[in-house]
Amino acid sequence: MSHCNGSRLRVSGVVQGVGFRPFVWQLANDMALTGQVFNDAAGVTIDILANAATTERFVERLCNEHPPLAVIESVASEPASFTEFSGFHIVASQAGEVSTGCAPDSATCTDCLSELHNSNDRRYGYPFINCTNCGPRLSIIKHIPYDRASTTMAEFELCEACQREYDNPADRRFHAQPNACPDCGPKCVLESSDGTVIQASDPFAVLATAIKDGKIVAVKGIGGVHLVCDATNEQAVQQLRERKYRPGKALALMAHSTEAIKQYVNVSEHAEAMLSSPAAPVVLMPKRNSDPSFHAIARSVAPDTGMLGFMLPYSPIHWLLMAQLDVPVVMTSGNRSGSPQAISNDDAREQLQDIADLLLLHNRPIHNRLDDSVVLADSRGVQFFRRARGFAPTSLPLPPGFRADEPLIALGGQLKNTVCMVKGNKAIVTQHLGDLHDASTYDQYLHTQTLFTSLYDIHSQRYACDMHPEYLSTKHAESLAEQGKTLCKVQHHHAHMAACMGDNQYPLTAPKVLGICLDGTGYGTDGSLWGGEFLFGGYHSIERVGSITPFPLIGGAQAIKSPWRTLYAQLRQHYSATDIAAFAYLIPQLGSPVCQTFDMMLEKGLNVPMTSSAGRLFDAVAAALGCSADNISYEGQAAIQLETLAGQCPDTPAPYEFTIEDNVINTRLLWLALLDDLSGGRDKASIAAAFHSGFVAALLTMTAHLRQTYEFDTVALSGGVMQNPRVFHGLTTGLESQGLTVLTHNTLPANDGGIAFGQALVALAQVSSV
Repeated sequence: MSHCNGSRLRVSGVVQGVGFRPFVWQLANDMALTGQVFNDAAGVTIDILANAATTERFVERLCNEHPPLAVIESVASEPASFTEFSGFHIVASQAGEVSTGCAPDSATCTDCLSELHNSNDRRYGYPFINCTNCGPRLSIIKHIPYDRASTTMAEFELCEACQREYDNPADRRFHAQPNACPDCGPKCVLESSDGTVIQASDPFAVLATAIKDGKIVAVKGIGGVHLVCDATNEQAVQQLRERKYRPGKALALMAHSTEAIKQYVNVSEHAEAMLSSPAAPVVLMPKRNSDPSFHAIARSVAPDTGMLGFMLPYSPIHWLLMAQLDVPVVMTSGNRSGSPQAISNDDAREQLQDIADLLLLHNRPIHNRLDDSVVLADSRGVQFFRRARGFAPTSLPLPPGFRADEPLIALGGQLKNTVCMVKGNKAIVTQHLGDLHDASTYDQYLHTQTLFTSLYDIHSQRYACDMHPEYLSTKHAESLAEQGKTLCKVQHHHAHMAACMGDNQYPLTAPKVLGICLDGTGYGTDGSLWGGEFLFGGYHSIERVGSITPFPLIGGAQAIKSPWRTLYAQLRQHYSATDIAAFAYLIPQLGSPVCQTFDMMLEKGLNVPMTSSAGRLFDAVAAALGCSADNISYEGQAAIQLETLAGQCPDTPAPYEFTIEDNVINTRLLWLALLDDLSGGRDKASIAAAFHSGFVAALLTMTAHLRQTYEFDTVALSGGVMQNPRVFHGLTTGLESQGLTVLTHNTLPANDGGIAFGQALVALAQVSSV
């Protein structure tokens, strides 16, 4: 048998389960090439008989025309000799475990939408329409290899028509594992709050009528259950908050089109692109005065902020519902406050029976919970707040200079947890998992680790975690160490800094940088709680070269929930108890008898851990201006209200002054001026704006001061406070005006959702230096 010369192409990335092989088949046929394509353990292998020029053209088209859900990370080519092929064929996977992971879930594509609304199509109005270009992926996969038997679709046997599509490489549903139709696929069921099944020819019409009547309904989608109500009905929104026990945190919204969304918010070019992207996240955008012909969004939707978070329908279920409504709806996670989003029908019935008047459920199981992703998109670009549905799993290349000779798993923090797994030359970051103090969330955390180690065939002996001894992720890591695993504990803000550097592909051996890390609290190397840090170094190690003046947290964690405790602690550093009590006519809490208890705790050092937290400083200023002084109902509430208040100032007031003493930002002048302004009746919005600009100015002054001692040209910005647009943009602009290169997060959140990646890089760097 004759042999012919050609090329073997090895394609790595997200290239399985996304219609990549049929795309290759169609491309090869279009170019009249012979050969074969198959999945293998590293991705996809393509054998073609072609000369060098044709092969180059083939690879170029491969990279430019691939399916929308595919992500090509690399294409390696090598000369090869083959027996002559008769045409081009898709062949069975080669030996070896397929371990390239899974693509993110994707919003309904335009082809499926066209069929969904076409009365002549056999899938007309079918709530589970999908193809290789859209639909569920991570939410339904149980294990590898990614085929129907490995997903929650295994129980649904394909009918003849769907099987023909599944077997035909020319069809866009070729090997679409969730493929289904009304004859063979999942089905919806409409229930009342007591579990009674409601028979309806069009359940979405029933839901829409209920929503218009001010009712609250539950809708099971792709990654979990949502609670839905009319976003323009103040009474309905208030009722949802009361039933769900979610008093203040902003609620996500859904509208049927970008044009409708533009009536309520200012939509930048970046925001519009994100809204219509396959990921279809919640996009935070500035409120605007809506057209009088439109119903206004209820004030209770987002009472603390000048932003609204909108998303477009991203599943056929959402499209069918929104087609029957002419107003935006609240689309918030279906759970009681403090619990994770319900994903099973039984959990939805149990959690939501006292919240939802109607429940639309279905019998396609959700194996992996996926919260909606959240981004802030303005004229400057896109900033991730939560990376989950549509973006996870996230595969990031390791920065230049790194090597992973053996796998590594970084276990993240306590809040906004994600897990990062490193294998070969890439890091895989899981979806947002949430706060680990909830038992169900912790179970999902362990479940996700098991799933991802299977998806990516990772068997690790090395782990990284936070230094905080009370984080459940740390306790889990320590239990693994007791089993003989190697453990690296990484300081919280070092992980923040490394995550930002890695997010920008900053090389391992590049010069040291200055990290400015601002957040709530993180366990420091000295045992105190850090949170307003200037760190000098790189991946391997850091030196703490500056901070905000440490102050006591009165009552420890209780101070986080009651911002006025932090205010009292701040003032007590500069004033006597008697002087502070004199300000009670301005800030009523300062006249409380509890202050005597606070003084005793401070004097005796009882439950008053020291912190340099930027987040708590914002809480203190917020409390002074009457923003959620007594208590907060969600993380960052007081600071969000403070930033919103500053946005109401029409001018640019002179910034408050801070002093730099021994590389520490001292707040004494701030409080002297702020209390004097309050006494003089200065507008609180002006005070809030002056604080923000003064804080940024202090950070810039500290940076310039540190450059006199430390040699750096690059600054990395990370931490949850960087999600405050006034701080983030003011600081970025100011640093760039000093001639510095500024690294900010691109693909990961600046908050704790990114630290697992940073933990992994620090652990790898320390191994590489041995």
